[in-house]
Order: sequence, then C-alpha cells, then structure tokens
Amino acid sequence: MADINDDTVSPIAGPEHRSYWPDRALAAAGIVLAAAAAFFPWYVFFNEDKFGIKVAAIDHTRDLPHTGPRNVFSVSPMAMINKNKNPNPQMLPGDQLTTASVSKIGKDKAGEAPAVEQPFPGTTGFRLLHVANGRAMIEDNSGMYMVQIGSILPDQSRLASLEQRNGKWVIVTSTGAVVNAE
Repeated sequence: MADINDDTVSPIAGPEHRSYWPDRALAAAGIVLAAAAAFFPWYVFFNEDKFGIKVAAIDHTRDLPHTGPRNVFSVSPMAMINKNKNPNPQMLPGDQLTTASVSKIGKDKAGEAPAVEQPFPGTTGFRLLHVANGRAMIEDNSGMYMVQIGSILPDQSRLASLEQRNGKWVIVTSTGAVVNAE
C-alpha cells in the first residue's frame, strides 16, 4: 500500500505584512497633477491680466524746453541780399557744341504734297463679339479690341453708333457699313 502523508504544506516565506501606501501616494500625485494640467489653461484664460502680453504705454506727447521760440529766417531768393560788388554780373557763355539736329526731309512746303506718301496698311475685316456698357469688343486678324463710339476701327473708319436691331447688337461705322454680332 501507498504511504500518503496528509500534512498541509505551508506557503513560501515572504513578508508578513506588505505596505501599499507608496503606491497609493503615487496614484494620488498623478491624479492631482492631471487635475492641475486640466485646470491651468482655464486659470490663465480667466486671469489674463496676470499672464497677458504687457504693452508699454506710449506717450504721444513730449515736453518742450522752456527756452522760447527760435528766430525764423526767410530763405527765399528774393529775401537774400546781393553781396556782389558788380550789380550786373557777366553771364558765362553757353556750350556751343551741337549735339543733335532735326532733319527737314518730309516737311511740306506751302501748297505741295508731302515729300513721302505713306499709305496705311490694307483694310482688314473685323467681327463684333460682344457689346456692354457702351463699348464693343471686336476681333480682326491681329487680335481683339475694345472700342467705343468715335474709336478708329481696323477698316480705318470710325465707330458711329452701337444699335440693337431685331434683338441683336450691330455696329454702324462712319462709312455706313453695318457689322452684325456673330
């Protein structure tokens, strides 16, 4: 038969009485620190005078010395006294070197045609794009232009009027041509 010992086994030897106060103190300090971190921004917000930016007072006035005003003298050339002994000084001669000249080529003589006849470039057609506020936008081969009544058009005529005919805008030129909007 088996020999069984029914004796109870004692626990492993350790401290008899364990103290938990350091753990509790550390936890309490953490809670207090967290509460202070949450409360401090509100404290700063409500006490702006203690934590705000302090602006130096600027005084826009100054104390003037009590010496009285200074004498003011006129510096106008008319008020200056001529200290020259000769009342009419001799003027120095000007620079006699000619630096440029103007050509007389192309000037008209009385009753004659100009020396150089220069025609304008050929007339180009243009089209009306848009009309607004008394102005018209036109386009030709070289680009777009804003014109108004009296402006020179690409065909060398002038803009006589902007009219609305049958619900569409048209340009009437000084030559009588009518340009419809596209």
